Amino acid sequence: MKLNDPLLADWRARALSLEEQVKRALIGQDRVVRLVNIAVFSRGHVLLEGDVGVGKTTLLRAFARGVGGAYERIEGTIDLMPNDLVYYTYIGEDGKPRVDPGPLLKHGERLSVFFFNEINRARPQVHSLLLRAMAERSLNAFNREHRFPHLVVFADRNRVEKEETFEITSAARDRFLLEVSIEVPESPDLRRSLMSDPAYHDADALVARVDDGVLAYQELNAVAAAIQSGVRASPALEDYALALWEATRRPADFNVSLPGVSLQELILAGASPRGMSMLLRAARVAAWLDGRDRVVPEDLQGLFHEAVAHRVFFNPVYELRRAEIARGLTGQILEAIAAP
Repeated sequence: MKLNDPLLADWRARALSLEEQVKRALIGQDRVVRLVNIAVFSRGHVLLEGDVGVGKTTLLRAFARGVGGAYERIEGTIDLMPNDLVYYTYIGEDGKPRVDPGPLLKHGERLSVFFFNEINRARPQVHSLLLRAMAERSLNAFNREHRFPHLVVFADRNRVEKEETFEITSAARDRFLLEVSIEVPESPDLRRSLMSDPAYHDADALVARVDDGVLAYQELNAVAAAIQSGVRASPALEDYALALWEATRRPADFNVSLPGVSLQELILAGASPRGMSMLLRAARVAAWLDGRDRVVPEDLQGLFHEAVAHRVFFNPVYELRRAEIARGLTGQILEAIAAP
């Protein structure tokens, strides 16, 4: 069924307009743009993976410009400490020490997009502080609570260099709504354009292709709530989601098989309740963006890998092959479970 709510219909037009504008800044990444848009309207955080120079920062700057509000970025380093996210100190012109708000605090409640680049270079203590901000959209500093009601966190992992890195814990990974992989476009024509067209060599000019404040970031929480209440999931669809969930915990019981993998020994822990609720939350947004007021199996299937794979934890013997095994596992689960 089509959307009947005028508010949701109007906001859908804005969301699709933002998508089209971001695509002008980042060619060949239509699916990635849609996934990030789903996260924005699901009010969920995103873990990005991709090689160097594939456009992760341009993507997030473009979305931040369209969403409005304040944008901040921090680089993960081996010597980064939790307080570096909260404040920084320096010596003023008068020779006296000064304390200024750090990237999480400097914009207050206006902060809407926070990008943590190379999060796995930062120490676990830093991850813990970020988890608090992600989970509660608040933190305590300077003897009071600071709130970030409009915050969406994006983080990316350096998947090439492994020295001086700290793998993200299962608890941290579970806080991310989606894990999105950004790859170099397959099309030779797009690759040629990225390589030779000067338009794609100036990130500032690309970001400027997006209108400032296409969305009103202060209203996104209310719109997201309206989407969740206005887009329905049938009992049959919920049963399907439950079966998918069970298969992440006990894949061998559903006749899932992977070459060279013992399914009896693979799974340390399946997807969490939070993860499956986030899958349904994202599926409602996907249905809304497609102009429907009802979730269909294709909505779950289209998001299953990005919403669930990073929440399934393997025994250590298989963990080094995560990228290969996780993609095969989610694909096999979707084939094994009959859709309603």
